[in-house]
Amino acid sequence: SGLPHAHLAAQIARQAKVLNTESKFAVVFAAMGITFEEADFFTSDLKKTGAIDRSVLFINLANDPSIERIATPRMALTCAEYLAFEKGMHVLVILTDMTNYCEALREISAARKEVPGRRGYPGYLYTDLSTIYERAGRIKGREGSITQIPILTMPEDDKTHPIPDLTGYITEGQIILSRQLYRSGVFPPIDVLPSLSRLKDKGIGKGKTREDHADTMNQLFSAYAQGKQAKELAVILGESALSDTDKLYAKFADEFEKRYVSQGEYENRSIEETLNLGWELLSILPKSELKRISDENIAKYLPKREDERV
Repeated sequence: SGLPHAHLAAQIARQAKVLNTESKFAVVFAAMGITFEEADFFTSDLKKTGAIDRSVLFINLANDPSIERIATPRMALTCAEYLAFEKGMHVLVILTDMTNYCEALREISAARKEVPGRRGYPGYLYTDLSTIYERAGRIKGREGSITQIPILTMPEDDKTHPIPDLTGYITEGQIILSRQLYRSGVFPPIDVLPSLSRLKDKGIGKGKTREDHADTMNQLFSAYAQGKQAKELAVILGESALSDTDKLYAKFADEFEKRYVSQGEYENRSIEETLNLGWELLSILPKSELKRISDENIAKYLPKREDERV
């Protein structure tokens, strides 16, 4: 909590689209246990940007009954399934905040005097969450699809808490926000290294994004990890202890956070622009360090440095 997940959810809702296609697209937005201020923020933001025209909103306020909170995501997914599989639309379902949903589930479980599991949550929490998260995907013979982005706050930033822990087992990837990046003014403050996607390989590459996507992704990830290590070393031993290459990696890590990860709340950067920016940042490093990218892609996409230009 305390991180801008509400602003990020609103940005995703208004900017989401299907790449290079004229397919019908809709957003189903389900908010659970939110305040009046948050509800007003979501509705006014979608109205202001015009995204409300292709959105369906299900809003459960913090003072609404817990039983309604449990029904909200299921009602939203039923609506999404109708739009996807009856109307042939590609539907993005945003569920926020699943932590509030799980708290309501624990409250009702306690009222029914059920045997509690970890930290007082019901023993069937995993099964219950799976009945929500696994309602994403496609049906053979139907045009539409459902993509889910459930958002949750980690109590005490604890990744081993039952809610994020079980959600991580069921879902096909996690995006983790960083409090340190948020304090540094980076938006969205995405912590790249612990975030992951188990399905990314099926959605990138030639004909989907661009043929250099996988190579640049792997190289950027590796370079950022090395850059963070170099910065940690500089804090302990001083910058003078770093080699010239380490200094370049540290510079890369700073630029990566400021320019690549950081994106204005109302900036709508395309995947092409993001890939090109990645190549621009990789040009900070010596070409000999780009070991995860094919020579063909380096020759085609890597910007030439001033000293290499004739």
